[in-house]
Amino acid sequence: MSTHFPATRMRRLRYHPALREMLVETALRREDFIAPLFVREGEGVRSEIPSMPGQYQHSVDTAIETARRWADLGLRAVLLFGIPDEKDDVGSEAWNEDAAVQRLTRLLKAELPGMLVITDVCLCEYTAHGHCGTLVERPDGGRDVDNDATLESLARTAVSHARSGADVVAPSAMMDGQVGEIRHALDAEGFGTTAILSYAVKFASSMYGPFRDAAESAPQFGDRRTYQMDPRAAGQAFREAEADLAEGTDLLMVKPAATYLDVIAAVKQRFDAPLAAYHVSGEFASIKAAARLGWLDEQGAATEVTAAIKRAGADLIITYFAEDLARWLDT
Repeated sequence: MSTHFPATRMRRLRYHPALREMLVETALRREDFIAPLFVREGEGVRSEIPSMPGQYQHSVDTAIETARRWADLGLRAVLLFGIPDEKDDVGSEAWNEDAAVQRLTRLLKAELPGMLVITDVCLCEYTAHGHCGTLVERPDGGRDVDNDATLESLARTAVSHARSGADVVAPSAMMDGQVGEIRHALDAEGFGTTAILSYAVKFASSMYGPFRDAAESAPQFGDRRTYQMDPRAAGQAFREAEADLAEGTDLLMVKPAATYLDVIAAVKQRFDAPLAAYHVSGEFASIKAAARLGWLDEQGAATEVTAAIKRAGADLIITYFAEDLARWLDT
Protein backbone atom coordinates (compact mmCIF):
# COMPACT_ATOMS: atom_id res chain seq x y z
CA MET A 1 0.00 0.00 0.00
CA SER A 2 1.36 3.39 -0.98
CA THR A 3 2.25 5.80 1.81
CA HIS A 4 1.57 8.64 -0.58
CA PHE A 5 -2.06 9.38 -1.31
CA PRO A 6 -3.98 12.35 -2.71
CA ALA A 7 -5.03 15.07 -0.29
CA THR A 8 -8.36 15.25 -2.08
CA ARG A 9 -10.47 12.12 -1.77
CA MET A 10 -13.96 12.54 -3.20
CA ARG A 11 -15.07 9.35 -1.47
CA ARG A 12 -15.07 11.22 1.82
CA LEU A 13 -18.14 13.17 0.57
CA ARG A 14 -19.95 9.90 -0.09
CA TYR A 15 -18.93 7.84 2.91
CA HIS A 16 -21.60 8.85 5.41
CA PRO A 17 -25.24 8.38 4.26
CA ALA A 18 -26.35 11.65 5.86
CA LEU A 19 -23.65 13.64 4.08
CA ARG A 20 -24.51 11.99 0.77
CA GLU A 21 -28.13 13.08 1.18
CA MET A 22 -27.16 16.60 2.25
CA LEU A 23 -25.16 17.06 -0.94
CA VAL A 24 -27.86 15.87 -3.35
CA GLU A 25 -28.26 18.37 -6.21
CA THR A 26 -31.24 16.80 -8.01
CA ALA A 27 -34.07 15.93 -5.65
CA LEU A 28 -37.32 14.41 -6.89
CA ARG A 29 -40.61 15.64 -5.42
CA ARG A 30 -44.16 14.42 -5.83
CA GLU A 31 -44.99 17.86 -7.19
CA ASP A 32 -42.69 17.15 -10.15
CA PHE A 33 -44.89 14.35 -11.51
CA ILE A 34 -47.88 14.31 -13.82
CA ALA A 35 -49.66 10.95 -13.99
CA PRO A 36 -51.29 9.91 -17.30
CA LEU A 37 -54.78 8.41 -17.03
CA PHE A 38 -56.64 6.59 -19.83
CA VAL A 39 -60.42 6.87 -19.61
CA ARG A 40 -63.04 5.20 -21.78
CA GLU A 41 -66.78 4.68 -21.85
CA GLY A 42 -68.57 2.08 -19.72
CA GLU A 43 -68.73 1.24 -16.04
CA GLY A 44 -66.48 -0.85 -13.84
CA VAL A 45 -63.74 -0.95 -16.48
CA ARG A 46 -60.19 -1.48 -15.25
CA SER A 47 -58.41 -3.25 -18.06
CA GLU A 48 -54.65 -3.68 -17.83
CA ILE A 49 -52.69 -2.65 -20.93
CA PRO A 50 -50.54 -5.68 -21.88
CA SER A 51 -47.62 -3.64 -23.23
CA MET A 52 -47.67 -1.29 -20.22
CA PRO A 53 -47.74 -3.45 -17.06
CA GLY A 54 -49.48 -1.72 -14.17
CA GLN A 55 -51.27 0.77 -16.45
CA TYR A 56 -54.98 0.52 -17.18
CA GLN A 57 -57.84 1.70 -19.31
CA HIS A 58 -60.46 2.98 -16.87
CA SER A 59 -64.08 3.93 -17.02
CA VAL A 60 -64.95 7.17 -15.26
CA ASP A 61 -65.93 5.43 -12.00
CA THR A 62 -62.69 3.48 -11.64
CA ALA A 63 -60.64 6.43 -12.89
CA ILE A 64 -61.87 8.65 -10.04
CA GLU A 65 -60.98 5.90 -7.56
CA THR A 66 -57.47 5.84 -9.01
CA ALA A 67 -57.19 9.62 -8.84
CA ARG A 68 -58.27 9.57 -5.18
CA ARG A 69 -55.51 7.06 -4.42
CA TRP A 70 -52.97 9.22 -6.23
CA ALA A 71 -54.10 12.30 -4.33
CA ASP A 72 -53.65 10.42 -1.05
CA LEU A 73 -50.07 9.68 -2.11
CA GLY A 74 -49.44 13.38 -2.68
CA LEU A 75 -49.62 13.47 -6.48
CA ARG A 76 -50.95 16.80 -7.68
CA ALA A 77 -51.61 16.47 -11.42
CA VAL A 78 -53.16 14.10 -13.97
CA LEU A 79 -53.10 14.07 -17.77
CA LEU A 80 -56.27 12.64 -19.29
CA PHE A 81 -56.54 10.68 -22.54
CA GLY A 82 -59.93 9.61 -23.90
CA ILE A 83 -60.92 6.41 -25.70
CA PRO A 84 -64.34 6.63 -27.38
CA ASP A 85 -66.65 3.79 -28.33
CA GLU A 86 -67.40 5.38 -31.70
CA LYS A 87 -64.98 7.03 -34.12
CA ASP A 88 -65.46 8.98 -37.33
CA ASP A 89 -63.32 10.67 -39.98
CA VAL A 90 -62.99 13.98 -38.10
CA GLY A 91 -62.93 12.74 -34.50
CA SER A 92 -66.08 14.57 -33.44
CA GLU A 93 -66.40 12.61 -30.19
CA ALA A 94 -63.39 14.62 -28.95
CA TRP A 95 -65.59 17.67 -28.33
CA ASN A 96 -68.66 15.79 -27.11
CA GLU A 97 -69.61 17.40 -23.79
CA ASP A 98 -70.67 13.99 -22.42
CA ALA A 99 -67.57 12.06 -23.51
CA ALA A 100 -65.48 10.26 -20.92
CA VAL A 101 -62.76 12.91 -20.60
CA GLN A 102 -65.28 15.69 -20.08
CA ARG A 103 -67.27 13.69 -17.52
CA LEU A 104 -64.16 12.68 -15.61
CA THR A 105 -62.88 16.25 -15.64
CA ARG A 106 -66.10 17.51 -14.04
CA LEU A 107 -65.95 14.76 -11.42
CA LEU A 108 -62.30 15.43 -10.61
CA LYS A 109 -62.93 19.14 -10.10
CA ALA A 110 -65.91 18.38 -7.86
CA GLU A 111 -64.26 15.70 -5.72
CA LEU A 112 -60.55 16.60 -5.87
CA PRO A 113 -60.41 20.37 -6.36
CA GLY A 114 -56.74 20.44 -5.43
CA MET A 115 -55.82 18.12 -8.31
CA LEU A 116 -54.51 19.85 -11.44
CA VAL A 117 -56.44 18.46 -14.42
CA ILE A 118 -54.59 18.51 -17.74
CA THR A 119 -56.31 17.19 -20.85
CA ASP A 120 -54.64 15.95 -23.99
CA VAL A 121 -56.02 17.78 -27.03
CA CYS A 122 -55.59 15.59 -30.07
CA LEU A 123 -57.78 13.61 -32.45
CA CYS A 124 -55.88 10.38 -33.12
CA GLU A 125 -57.83 8.51 -30.42
CA TYR A 126 -61.11 9.73 -31.93
CA THR A 127 -60.62 9.35 -35.70
CA ALA A 128 -61.44 6.14 -37.52
CA HIS A 129 -58.16 6.40 -39.45
CA GLY A 130 -55.99 7.05 -36.38
CA HIS A 131 -54.37 10.23 -37.63
CA CYS A 132 -54.32 13.45 -35.63
CA GLY A 133 -56.75 15.46 -37.75
CA THR A 134 -58.94 15.81 -40.82
CA LEU A 135 -57.58 14.11 -43.93
CA VAL A 136 -57.13 15.59 -47.37
CA GLU A 137 -56.28 13.94 -50.68
CA ARG A 138 -52.77 14.59 -51.97
CA PRO A 139 -52.02 15.15 -55.67
CA ASP A 140 -50.30 11.75 -55.78
CA GLY A 141 -53.51 10.03 -54.64
CA GLY A 142 -52.40 9.51 -51.07
CA ARG A 143 -53.89 11.10 -47.99
CA ASP A 144 -52.46 13.38 -45.35
CA VAL A 145 -53.69 15.53 -42.49
CA ASP A 146 -55.08 18.93 -43.48
CA ASN A 147 -53.35 21.26 -41.04
CA ASP A 148 -55.74 24.21 -41.18
CA ALA A 149 -58.95 22.19 -41.19
CA THR A 150 -57.71 20.37 -38.10
CA LEU A 151 -57.12 23.59 -36.16
CA GLU A 152 -60.84 24.27 -35.77
CA SER A 153 -61.43 20.77 -34.39
CA LEU A 154 -58.57 21.11 -31.91
CA ALA A 155 -59.93 24.45 -30.73
CA ARG A 156 -63.43 23.00 -30.27
CA THR A 157 -61.96 20.16 -28.24
CA ALA A 158 -59.93 22.49 -26.03
CA VAL A 159 -62.95 24.70 -25.33
CA SER A 160 -65.04 21.63 -24.48
CA HIS A 161 -62.39 20.51 -22.00
CA ALA A 162 -62.15 23.98 -20.46
CA ARG A 163 -65.92 24.17 -20.17
CA SER A 164 -65.79 20.90 -18.21
CA GLY A 165 -63.23 22.39 -15.83
CA ALA A 166 -59.81 21.50 -17.25
CA ASP A 167 -57.09 23.64 -15.70
CA VAL A 168 -54.64 23.05 -18.54
CA VAL A 169 -55.16 21.90 -22.13
CA ALA A 170 -52.29 20.15 -23.88
CA PRO A 171 -52.40 20.19 -27.69
CA SER A 172 -50.37 17.29 -29.04
CA ALA A 173 -51.33 17.08 -32.72
CA MET A 174 -48.26 19.03 -33.91
CA MET A 175 -50.32 21.16 -36.29
CA ASP A 176 -48.77 24.50 -37.20
CA GLY A 177 -50.72 27.29 -35.50
CA GLN A 178 -52.58 25.04 -33.06
CA VAL A 179 -51.57 26.99 -29.96
CA GLY A 180 -52.67 30.33 -31.40
CA GLU A 181 -56.01 28.92 -32.57
CA ILE A 182 -56.68 27.33 -29.19
CA ARG A 183 -55.62 30.44 -27.26
CA HIS A 184 -57.95 32.60 -29.36
CA ALA A 185 -60.85 30.18 -28.90
CA LEU A 186 -60.34 29.88 -25.15
CA ASP A 187 -60.16 33.62 -24.67
CA ALA A 188 -63.22 34.19 -26.84
CA GLU A 189 -65.22 31.79 -24.69
CA GLY A 190 -64.12 33.38 -21.41
CA PHE A 191 -61.46 30.85 -20.45
CA GLY A 192 -58.61 33.30 -20.18
CA THR A 193 -57.17 31.56 -17.11
CA THR A 194 -57.04 28.12 -18.75
CA ALA A 195 -53.36 27.40 -19.40
CA ILE A 196 -51.84 25.72 -22.44
CA LEU A 197 -49.13 23.08 -22.20
CA SER A 198 -47.97 22.61 -25.77
CA TYR A 199 -46.34 19.46 -27.05
CA ALA A 200 -43.99 21.89 -28.71
CA VAL A 201 -41.13 19.47 -29.36
CA LYS A 202 -42.64 16.11 -30.23
CA PHE A 203 -40.58 13.67 -32.24
CA ALA A 204 -41.82 10.92 -34.57
CA SER A 205 -40.40 8.37 -32.17
CA SER A 206 -40.33 4.58 -32.16
CA MET A 207 -41.08 4.80 -28.42
CA TYR A 208 -44.86 5.38 -28.76
CA GLY A 209 -46.00 1.84 -29.58
CA PRO A 210 -47.40 0.88 -26.16
CA PHE A 211 -49.26 4.18 -25.89
CA ARG A 212 -51.00 3.48 -29.19
CA ASP A 213 -52.16 0.18 -27.71
CA ALA A 214 -53.41 1.99 -24.62
CA ALA A 215 -55.19 4.78 -26.47
CA GLU A 216 -56.22 2.57 -29.42
CA SER A 217 -54.80 5.25 -31.69
CA ALA A 218 -52.45 3.54 -34.13
CA PRO A 219 -52.75 5.05 -37.63
CA GLN A 220 -54.59 2.79 -40.05
CA PHE A 221 -52.20 3.73 -42.85
CA GLY A 222 -48.91 5.55 -43.20
CA ASP A 223 -47.29 7.28 -40.25
CA ARG A 224 -47.11 10.69 -38.59
CA ARG A 225 -43.77 11.87 -39.93
CA THR A 226 -45.27 14.76 -41.90
CA TYR A 227 -46.31 16.48 -38.68
CA GLN A 228 -44.18 15.03 -35.87
CA MET A 229 -40.51 16.02 -35.81
CA ASP A 230 -37.72 13.99 -37.38
CA PRO A 231 -35.43 12.64 -34.62
CA ARG A 232 -32.47 13.50 -36.84
CA ALA A 233 -33.44 17.19 -36.99
CA ALA A 234 -33.37 18.19 -33.35
CA GLY A 235 -32.41 21.74 -34.28
CA GLN A 236 -36.01 22.35 -35.28
CA ALA A 237 -36.91 22.17 -31.59
CA PHE A 238 -35.98 25.81 -31.09
CA ARG A 239 -38.22 27.02 -33.91
CA GLU A 240 -41.13 24.88 -32.72
CA ALA A 241 -40.82 26.10 -29.13
CA GLU A 242 -40.36 29.71 -30.20
CA ALA A 243 -43.46 29.57 -32.40
CA ASP A 244 -45.62 28.12 -29.62
CA LEU A 245 -44.44 30.73 -27.13
CA ALA A 246 -45.24 33.48 -29.62
CA GLU A 247 -48.75 32.04 -30.05
CA GLY A 248 -49.39 32.06 -26.30
CA THR A 249 -48.44 28.73 -24.78
CA ASP A 250 -47.78 28.86 -21.06
CA LEU A 251 -45.64 25.74 -20.78
CA LEU A 252 -43.48 23.81 -23.22
CA MET A 253 -42.97 20.07 -23.54
CA VAL A 254 -40.31 17.80 -24.99
CA LYS A 255 -41.42 14.28 -25.92
CA PRO A 256 -39.90 11.66 -25.53
CA ALA A 257 -37.78 12.44 -22.48
CA ALA A 258 -35.16 9.81 -21.62
CA THR A 259 -33.95 9.45 -25.21
CA TYR A 260 -33.88 13.24 -25.75
CA LEU A 261 -32.11 14.55 -22.65
CA ASP A 262 -29.89 16.73 -24.86
CA VAL A 263 -32.96 18.40 -26.35
CA ILE A 264 -34.50 18.99 -22.91
CA ALA A 265 -31.29 20.66 -21.77
CA ALA A 266 -30.99 22.79 -24.90
CA VAL A 267 -34.63 23.95 -24.83
CA LYS A 268 -34.43 24.80 -21.13
CA GLN A 269 -31.26 26.79 -21.64
CA ARG A 270 -32.69 28.66 -24.63
CA PHE A 271 -36.16 29.59 -23.32
CA ASP A 272 -37.28 31.16 -20.06
CA ALA A 273 -40.47 29.13 -19.78
CA PRO A 274 -41.68 26.19 -17.65
CA LEU A 275 -40.68 22.93 -19.31
CA ALA A 276 -42.33 19.52 -19.08
CA ALA A 277 -40.89 16.28 -20.42
CA TYR A 278 -42.84 13.13 -21.23
CA HIS A 279 -41.23 9.84 -20.21
CA VAL A 280 -43.15 7.95 -22.84
CA SER A 281 -44.69 4.50 -22.99
CA GLY A 282 -41.84 2.75 -24.79
CA GLU A 283 -39.29 4.11 -22.33
CA PHE A 284 -41.52 2.96 -19.46
CA ALA A 285 -42.15 -0.47 -21.00
CA SER A 286 -38.43 -1.03 -21.61
CA ILE A 287 -37.65 -0.67 -17.92
CA LYS A 288 -40.62 -2.85 -16.97
CA ALA A 289 -39.60 -5.61 -19.38
CA ALA A 290 -35.97 -5.65 -18.28
CA ALA A 291 -37.00 -5.68 -14.63
CA ARG A 292 -39.34 -8.63 -15.20
CA LEU A 293 -36.45 -10.55 -16.74
CA GLY A 294 -34.28 -9.73 -13.75
CA TRP A 295 -31.85 -7.70 -15.84
CA LEU A 296 -32.12 -4.54 -13.73
CA ASP A 297 -33.74 -3.23 -10.57
CA GLU A 298 -36.99 -1.47 -11.49
CA GLN A 299 -37.02 1.03 -8.64
CA GLY A 300 -33.39 1.94 -9.10
CA ALA A 301 -33.64 2.28 -12.89
CA ALA A 302 -36.89 4.26 -12.89
CA THR A 303 -35.67 6.62 -10.18
CA GLU A 304 -32.33 7.15 -11.92
CA VAL A 305 -33.89 7.89 -15.29
CA THR A 306 -36.46 10.25 -13.74
CA ALA A 307 -33.70 12.12 -11.92
CA ALA A 308 -31.78 12.39 -15.21
CA ILE A 309 -34.82 13.96 -16.87
CA LYS A 310 -35.09 16.52 -14.10
CA ARG A 311 -31.34 17.11 -14.09
CA ALA A 312 -31.49 17.82 -17.82
CA GLY A 313 -33.87 20.71 -17.12
CA ALA A 314 -37.45 19.43 -16.91
CA ASP A 315 -39.57 21.26 -14.34
CA LEU A 316 -42.41 18.75 -14.69
CA ILE A 317 -42.24 15.08 -15.67
CA ILE A 318 -45.13 13.17 -17.21
CA THR A 319 -44.48 9.58 -16.22
CA TYR A 320 -46.26 6.27 -15.91
CA PHE A 321 -44.06 5.66 -12.88
CA ALA A 322 -45.73 8.53 -11.00
CA GLU A 323 -47.56 6.36 -8.46
CA ASP A 324 -44.53 4.15 -7.89
CA LEU A 325 -42.23 7.14 -7.54
CA ALA A 326 -44.59 8.72 -5.00
CA ARG A 327 -44.38 5.53 -2.92
CA TRP A 328 -40.63 5.09 -3.35
CA LEU A 329 -39.93 8.60 -2.09
CA ASP A 330 -40.97 7.36 1.38
CA THR A 331 -38.45 4.49 1.33
